[in-house]
Amino acid sequence: MIAHVLLFAQETGAAYAMQVADAHGTGETSILMLFLKGGYILIPIVLLSIIAVYLIFRKYFDIRKSLTIDPGMVEHVNNLLRNGDHKSALATLQGDSSSYANIFRHVIGKTGKPLKEIESTIESASNIEVARVSRNLGYLGLIAGIAPMLGFIGTISGIIKIFYNISLTDNISIGIISGGLYEKMISSGSGLIVGVIAFTGYHILSMRIDRFISRIEEEAFEILNIVSK
Repeated sequence: MIAHVLLFAQETGAAYAMQVADAHGTGETSILMLFLKGGYILIPIVLLSIIAVYLIFRKYFDIRKSLTIDPGMVEHVNNLLRNGDHKSALATLQGDSSSYANIFRHVIGKTGKPLKEIESTIESASNIEVARVSRNLGYLGLIAGIAPMLGFIGTISGIIKIFYNISLTDNISIGIISGGLYEKMISSGSGLIVGVIAFTGYHILSMRIDRFISRIEEEAFEILNIVSK
């Protein structure tokens, strides 16, 4: 039943695209017409593109909210720790929901413990926060690898069909080969575009997380110096 519906949708879309071209009489191929000729393989590619765009925007705002470090708050907390006012420093961090506050709330709670234990707490808390903000980010990397492969599969299957039809009709005209081939290359182009979007989004977000880790290491070093004194 689903196959019949998809076949009907493809035939209807292709017929509509042909009617549009005939109505204008320009002989040019629009982007919509090209897309409609791409075949069924474009359905999962389109779905992957929607998922990729959603994940990029969702994770961008999540990372921006969680990993932003307020320099004023950091300096205020450090000054409180230098003055030995650990309760006020802890209260300041409890009023913030950023990853920085989540990490160093645990650290301040370990004040007075051996430095090795404090360092271990910083490392564990940092790993937990990084894992939290990185959740579902790996799907972008997966889409970046799958989408081009799906496009390539669509192109290969289209080429197989072209040569199969040639074997049946014994017609090897350039028009038949090139006409069918450019349609099937649409799936490869679409898959590559989705792959580039997902790949770019994944690495931009990963770089943002890496910068946060570097900043946490700097702040941890500063706090360890304060606590050791």
